Amino acid sequence: MFFKNNIDKKFFKKLEENLLSCDIGFNTSKNIISNLIYKVNKKKILDKKKIIYMLEKELLKILEKSKDNELIIKKKYPFLILVVGVNGVGKTTTVGKLAWKYKNEGKSVMIAAGDTFRAAAIDQLNIISKKIFVPVVSQHYKADSASVIFDAIQSAKKKKIEVLIADTSGRLHNNKNFICELKKIVKVTKKIDINYPDETILVIDSSSGHNVINQLKIFNEAINITGTIFTKLDGSAKGGMIFNVSNELNIPIRYICTGEKKEDLHEFEYKSFVKSILE
Repeated sequence: MFFKNNIDKKFFKKLEENLLSCDIGFNTSKNIISNLIYKVNKKKILDKKKIIYMLEKELLKILEKSKDNELIIKKKYPFLILVVGVNGVGKTTTVGKLAWKYKNEGKSVMIAAGDTFRAAAIDQLNIISKKIFVPVVSQHYKADSASVIFDAIQSAKKKKIEVLIADTSGRLHNNKNFICELKKIVKVTKKIDINYPDETILVIDSSSGHNVINQLKIFNEAINITGTIFTKLDGSAKGGMIFNVSNELNIPIRYICTGEKKEDLHEFEYKSFVKSILE
C-alpha cells in the first residue's frame, strides 16, 4: 500500500483494514485511524514514512499504560494467585510456567489443583509439578474446587510457602454454574484472609479475537480481575486484541506466553510488541 503516492480516504481505509486483520477491534481501529487522519491533516503531512511513524506512536500510546506491569509478589505466607479462564486457553500449562518462574526467582512455591471439572487437569499438574519440583495439593475428580484451594492455603501457611498458585476449572464465561463456582472460591479464600486472592489472573488465548472483551467484562464483574496473561502468541495469532484490552479496560497485561516450554513465559514488552504488529 505504500508504493502508491496518493494519501486519501482509500489509503486510510486500507490502513484500517490492516489493523482489523491483526485482530485489533473495530472501535479501537476506528479511533486510531481518526486520530491519525486528524493529525495528518493538521500538519499537512504527505510522507508515508512519517505517517507510519505517527501510527506507531498512536499504538504505543494505547499500550503505554501496560509498561511496568510485572506482578509484584508481596511478602506473605502464602501470596495467593488465582488463575482463571475459559476452556482451551492453556490455563493449566500457564500455572506451571508461573510456578517455574517464581521458583527460579528463589521463592518457595505450591500449586493447588483447583480444576476438578477436568480429570486430566489434575494429572497434567502432577506431571508438571514433578518436572519443576513444586508440590501440588489435589483431591479427587469432581471434588469441590473451593475446598481444594482452601486446603492448599492451610498447607501453604503451615509450610511457610511464599507463593500459592491456584488452578481453576475452565468453561465458557457465560456458564452460570462456572461463574458461581469462581465466586464461591473467592468467598472461601476471604474467610482466611480478607485480601485474598492477592492476584486474580485471567488467561486469554491470543487467537480469541473480539470475544475477549466480553470474557474480561464478565469475569471482572464476577471476581475482579487484576491482571491478564496472553497465551499462544507463537502461532498465527497477531495478538491485536491486546490493544482492545488496553483501550477499553484498565486491566494490566502481566505476561505473554510464546511457546509450550516452561521458559516461554515473558514480561509484556509493549514497544517490541508494537514493532512486531507493524512488521
